[in-house]
Amino acid sequence: MEKTALELAQLLGGTVSGNPDAAVCGLGKIESAGPGEITFLANSKYEKHIYDCGADIAVVGNDFEPGGELPEGMTLIKVKDPYGAFATLLQAFEQVNKRQAGIHASAVIHETATVGEGCYIGAGVVIEEGAEVGKGAELRASCYVGRNAKVGERTMLDVGTRILDRCVVGDDCIIQSNTVVGSEGFGFAPKEDGSYSKVPQTGNVVIGNKCDIGAGCTIDRATLGSTEIHDGCKIDNLIQIAHNVVIGEKTVIAAQTGIAGSTIIGKNCLIGGQVGFVGHLNIADGTKIAAKAGISRNIIKPDTTIQGIPAVAIKQYQKTQIALRGLVRQFYDSKDSDKQ
Repeated sequence: MEKTALELAQLLGGTVSGNPDAAVCGLGKIESAGPGEITFLANSKYEKHIYDCGADIAVVGNDFEPGGELPEGMTLIKVKDPYGAFATLLQAFEQVNKRQAGIHASAVIHETATVGEGCYIGAGVVIEEGAEVGKGAELRASCYVGRNAKVGERTMLDVGTRILDRCVVGDDCIIQSNTVVGSEGFGFAPKEDGSYSKVPQTGNVVIGNKCDIGAGCTIDRATLGSTEIHDGCKIDNLIQIAHNVVIGEKTVIAAQTGIAGSTIIGKNCLIGGQVGFVGHLNIADGTKIAAKAGISRNIIKPDTTIQGIPAVAIKQYQKTQIALRGLVRQFYDSKDSDKQ
């Protein structure tokens, strides 16, 4: 896809400073971009790279003023939000590279399954009895869609993704490689002899529209009812979501977080990496949780920021850490004085 600076500026709602006819066909990092590529500068820490960058076009902020000499022939596109603008460019280039519609000869599709118009169904894909795949969906190699499961329109399942029986994925979602939606929930009832009886997990998983789910995640089906991930959620790699969990719309969760069963997380929450939740909690809308926190109680007040194990309000956590450091210093100071 070759585009001129003027065409790209129109796409991004920006203005051209330089040659409007400068053309590019690829994107590159500001540290290593070369001829024929467009790059972006969104963080002042990287400004030094723009002065020896090989890109033909750079996306910068409206307030950017060069602090040195720009490379000869470099054209700038000035926008309100360079990072957001570059995300738009990435999406545009990705659409161009999207696989063409068609069904690979090795795909296995049950006669009762429904595949919408314009879908790409890759090598080794299996679509079971009664399943539905919406218009324009893309199922890459070795994906599996179980009995009576549904995959929404324009949704992309990357290599090896499994959508198990009766689970539902909405429109315009992206699910990365080897994620399992609808895996068996962890349910066992203790018996008198110390062994365990398996509790059947009869529910499903329902994922809303415009959700992004990373690679290697496991989302367990509910014991009864549905495990729910609402519209616009962004879930990183290697995340465990247990049975009957509910995650509110537009919540973002970083990698290696684990959420135990029946916990309800509100909308617009931000959850750092390696956070652990015990089960049956309620987390208020807008909660922000720092990385490695342990959540063992309900968070009732919206828009609270918490940290630590067990997690507490972030200011309380910071005060505790300062006090602990003071005690450590006092301890070692007293040891040194004893030696004298």
